[in-house]
Amino acid sequence: MYLKISMGIATFAISTVAASPQDAPTSQAAKPTLADVQHLADAIGGDKSKLRAYCELGHLHDETQQALDENDANAIDALMAKTDALEQQLGPEYDKVIEGLDQIDFSSVEGQEIADVLRTLHAKCE
Repeated sequence: MYLKISMGIATFAISTVAASPQDAPTSQAAKPTLADVQHLADAIGGDKSKLRAYCELGHLHDETQQALDENDANAIDALMAKTDALEQQLGPEYDKVIEGLDQIDFSSVEGQEIADVLRTLHAKCE
């Protein structure tokens, strides 16, 4: 179950990046450290407007997945615009960490620690 929750967090984070349009090809993002993720979680959790934006991204993830499943291009475009606006509210630190999450092995000790930090942040949305 722990791995399932970790993978859910990773899937949310990675799908947020995947759903965002890419302006130009870039090199692979740097792998975030536990300190990077903790700093981001503290910054988001300590700012009500950022926390609200982060939580809304979680809701948009579900809607985006449904639109992708239904191949609804109009809904996908609208959701991507909302996602972009929310990500801008979260700032460049969010992008830096999220873009590097695909390099994390969530079955490793480090990955589990990162997942714990993200899970704690996500729990503030409920």
